[in-house]
Parts: sequence; C-alpha cells; structure tokens
Amino acid sequence: MRGRKPKPTVLKLLDGNPGKRPLNDQEPHPPQGIPNRPDWLDTEAQAEWDRVTAELSEMGLLTLADRAALAAYCTAWSRWVQAEDMVRKFGTIVKSPEKGFPMKSPYLSIADQALETMRKLMVEFGLTPSSRSRIRVSPGGDEVDELDRFLETG
Repeated sequence: MRGRKPKPTVLKLLDGNPGKRPLNDQEPHPPQGIPNRPDWLDTEAQAEWDRVTAELSEMGLLTLADRAALAAYCTAWSRWVQAEDMVRKFGTIVKSPEKGFPMKSPYLSIADQALETMRKLMVEFGLTPSSRSRIRVSPGGDEVDELDRFLETG
C-alpha cells in the first residue's frame, strides 16, 4: 500500500472532515470498552496496561478490538524499562567479551528497538502530543453527535 495510512472515519468526523473527501460508510465499528488484559504480560507490562487503558478509555479512544496492539505496546514498554535498567547498571559502553575492546552495550540496542516500537504504537493510540493534536473530541462525551443524529433520523 502506498502513501499515508488512511485516517479512521471517526477521527475524520471529529476533525470536521477537513479534506471534504467522501467518508467510508462501511468502516467497522468495534465496541467501545477496555479489553481483557492478557495473562501472559509481565508485572511491568501489566502496570502499563492498567495505566494506559484507563487514559485511553477516558479519552474515548479505546475499543475491545485494540487488545493485541495494546499488548504489543505494553510488552515493548516492559522491554524498554528492563533494558534501560541494564543500561543504567552497565553503562552505554561495555567491554567486548573476547578481547575487552569497548563496544556499544547490547542493552542500548534493545532499549532503542523497544522505544521505536512504542513510538509507532503510541501514535496509533493518540498517546503523543502531535498525534493527540490531530484528534478532536466533543466536550460532552455523552452528547449525540451529528452523525448519530443523522443515522437515527434517516
């Protein structure tokens, strides 16, 4: 697929459809809610799951279909935290095992890869300042919006 990733219709509607292009009226609408937390997440990932799902739910940006992406984000978070702990412990430069030459810590590479994975997933969920600035939500989350009103009245 070429070009930019398409923006979800709900976000286009919240933005007022600035491009005035036709909206996808057949886009799936997963049910809102907090997905069940996977049992296999480690303690650090579970704590991040609890924190981030509460925030996303409060913003109205979380659906039950987001479980796998959230689990991936939380796993990357945990990996990043663990790798950063090891970088703090051993430093960014370590001695090579064979001849003792200075080399970049392997934990630094792990931390960088986990951070990149987290960054990509944070953008998907609107968890960065720039991605959040592209999302508009109505002030009263319980109010019926224009699309719902249209769909109800026909």
